[in-house]
Amino acid sequence: MEPVHVERLFLGCLAHASYIIGSDGVAAVIDPQRDVDIYVEAAAGRNWKIEYIIETHLHADFVSGHRELAERTGARIYLGAGSGAEFPHVPVMDGDEIQFGQCCLRFLHTPGHTLESICILMNDRGVPARPAAVFTGDTLFVGDVGRPDLSPFHTPQQLAAMLYRSIHEKLLTLPDDSEIFPAHGAGSLCGRQMSSESSSTIGRQRQSNYALLARTSDEFVHLLTDNLPARPEYFARDADLNRRGAAPLSALPQLAALTALEVLRLQKEGAIVVDTRPAMQFAVGHVPGSMHIALTGQYASWAARILGLDTPLIVVGEDLDHVRESQIRLARVGIENLAGCLAEGLTGWIQNGMELDYIPQVTVQDFLELRNREPDRIAVLDVREPGEVAAGVIENSLCIPLGKLGSRLVELDRGKLLVVHCKSGYRSSIATSILRRAGFRDIANLIGGFDAWKTTGLPYSVPAAAEAWIASSGRGAGRQQVIDLKTRSLWKGL
Repeated sequence: MEPVHVERLFLGCLAHASYIIGSDGVAAVIDPQRDVDIYVEAAAGRNWKIEYIIETHLHADFVSGHRELAERTGARIYLGAGSGAEFPHVPVMDGDEIQFGQCCLRFLHTPGHTLESICILMNDRGVPARPAAVFTGDTLFVGDVGRPDLSPFHTPQQLAAMLYRSIHEKLLTLPDDSEIFPAHGAGSLCGRQMSSESSSTIGRQRQSNYALLARTSDEFVHLLTDNLPARPEYFARDADLNRRGAAPLSALPQLAALTALEVLRLQKEGAIVVDTRPAMQFAVGHVPGSMHIALTGQYASWAARILGLDTPLIVVGEDLDHVRESQIRLARVGIENLAGCLAEGLTGWIQNGMELDYIPQVTVQDFLELRNREPDRIAVLDVREPGEVAAGVIENSLCIPLGKLGSRLVELDRGKLLVVHCKSGYRSSIATSILRRAGFRDIANLIGGFDAWKTTGLPYSVPAAAEAWIASSGRGAGRQQVIDLKTRSLWKGL
């Protein structure tokens, strides 16, 4: 008798993990991404028939492919009761089970991240000694728990209290060797301290997860909700799309190839050019007014956070495959209002004799020389997140997280050379394009970001509030991970 097979499929650009579980020719898919060919192909390769599609909740940070996968395979969709889903599905209650082959899946109702959130406990009946596995969705991550602010009818405090009970009364009652497989990893917007590890155990999380170290429900609630970062605006839209069920990706039209003159006309009408090429290519030359979001990083997530789902976009890529990949990634978060792509990319723009814009790049060494020579002329903008800033900053930096930059431009001094940096350069390139679109001319991107600064051995400071909090906490390394939750209101600029 073969053991139950579990395959994890990780979508790095959204830090999203989905799973396909197979036994005796039958398979279940948990939390599918929007483009579902990978599940169909994986099942076909193992001679499995997909009969079950399970959503741990109605996801808010991406558009799920449950509807298309169900239509293509004939599988039934399972959701926690009370989801409000408008497509045919099976609402599951606490303790309900699905069995196929040697696999038994038991549903645990774990409200908190959302009201209908479920976790799925898997036992392999063919190998009784095998530890149970728990697919924890956005309830419990490796190193974190789900954000508690996704209900329009409950406060974050109410949801956090529910989440505390779900974790302590359901998940933490499981044996310590139970494996956990969450729906997201490091980089997701559904939590703040997620590890890059793909899995863990209940026992390890009990000892190391900062949120599970809270001694009481009240402490847990404060830990999760004090200075809670605002959820991205597109979250509610994506959750609604998932409630209705998104159209198949095959319905996406092929993008129209636009001439340079057509691009100029559409820009005047409100469309935004999104340049998806690597940062250095964008820096050397780009369509004036472009927004730069490189395809190599969390492209779709940043596009949705900064541009929303409705702004008409024009894509600039390295080639047609690059453009098509851009379109698919945008569709994964619900962005489908694409006016087209620039025909032949930047080459086509240049061949039509159009003007280019550029963003100066500065090395750490050149930046130091500039600052030493003209200290009153240089300002530093740090666009990293609060937790990153708490671990060290370049002296006299103004700290504004990238997601908030567009609403805080009035805080910047247009009379100085503004040197922008993040951790390594991805986000700062986005930031410089935001600044240039807003009319800032005297700007530069710090090559390599804060990583390059530290690698060079240059001094940096730790905010005094963060140092004091660490010293007084007395809870060790696990507790130190909470710095970003505690310093937002203490460190200027955050």
